Amino acid sequence: MALAFLTATSFETPCTITVEQSSEHFHAHVELDGEITMEPGDKVRVHGAPIQIPFGTRQVFERRATVTRASPLARAMTKVAAYFDLAELYEVSFNAGRIK
Repeated sequence: MALAFLTATSFETPCTITVEQSSEHFHAHVELDGEITMEPGDKVRVHGAPIQIPFGTRQVFERRATVTRASPLARAMTKVAAYFDLAELYEVSFNAGRIK
């Protein structure tokens, strides 16, 4: 039972990759097929050769991906780390400034 708290699980699924490279857009988006919900700490690895497209184009590719679900411990650690990363954005100084 204790190992289940530390163990990650993996599975393969089809995915669709949309890549666009132009003066207006430069992005690559991966959509997993089915009703797969990603949670904190989960990882996706897309299989296949690296994708290269000519400038000014947009292309769609069908590939397979491996989804690795985070263990409960890894998920909790990811949430804690994210909280502290977010807290850095809230740092505010209320100093009155330099007094001469």
